[in-house]
Amino acid sequence: MSLLAELAFVKGHGTANDFIVYNNEDAEAALSIEQVVTVCNRRSGLGADGTIGAVRTKNIELAGIDHADATWFMDHQNADGSYAEMCGNGARVFARYLVTNGLETEKEFTISTRGGVRAVQIHPDLTVSVDMGKAFAPTPELTPHIRLATGEVFDSVGVFFPNPHAVCWVEAEALPLLELIEMPVVDPCGAFAEGVNVEFAAVTAPGEVVMRVFERGVGETFSCGTGACAVAWAARRSAPALQEVNSWTVRVPGGKLIVTEDLQTGTFVLRGSAELVARGRVLI
Repeated sequence: MSLLAELAFVKGHGTANDFIVYNNEDAEAALSIEQVVTVCNRRSGLGADGTIGAVRTKNIELAGIDHADATWFMDHQNADGSYAEMCGNGARVFARYLVTNGLETEKEFTISTRGGVRAVQIHPDLTVSVDMGKAFAPTPELTPHIRLATGEVFDSVGVFFPNPHAVCWVEAEALPLLELIEMPVVDPCGAFAEGVNVEFAAVTAPGEVVMRVFERGVGETFSCGTGACAVAWAARRSAPALQEVNSWTVRVPGGKLIVTEDLQTGTFVLRGSAELVARGRVLI
């Protein structure tokens, strides 16, 4: 019988999108896919939408990734063990983890992710802002159909943040009734080579939007930071009257996020809560 190892962890969430964060500063103790799946299981494990390993950038080299001046790399995995390019909610939780544990001493610093280096800022109210960079929209426009298990079919618009997203507009009153238990089917199936997060959203007022999301590698989550940015990007472009709206309150099942677009540079900033709720040790 193999011996079990102990992993020290902190659990945190950003608008109820939750993560198991652990210190792997020497890059020698990354969780395997099987361990991530076990830890994230909500019945037999700790339960989470994903894990985040805190790795010192000097100890890890990844093809195509320039850590620049960031000290820490956010090694994020989804609940099924797959990797995502970026995680907006996870980045906020990661920033709080680093400061709370004395691994960063400033309230403004950069972190490295698979999607690039991102600037983060912890505010006095303990919300955290993340520079999410620019959206990438393919040319010609990517507009696959999205079909739910119930047979409902929606038009979508594709955008990358840098995670792939398909944004579907629905009526606000229909949003809570959607059944998002199974992975939506994308037609054509090859529209997103690496899979896709699917957002269902409704604009309720200029600068106000509500959304739900089915996240690749996880399922329906209570929030998605890159998804909130994708929805804000799509909302501003959905009607002429919204072209000059640069700040959006995005309401998700787990709370609300603020997405601000710099209309001159095209960059986005995501701001929202980042709560640390528990620390302990788990057998792996």
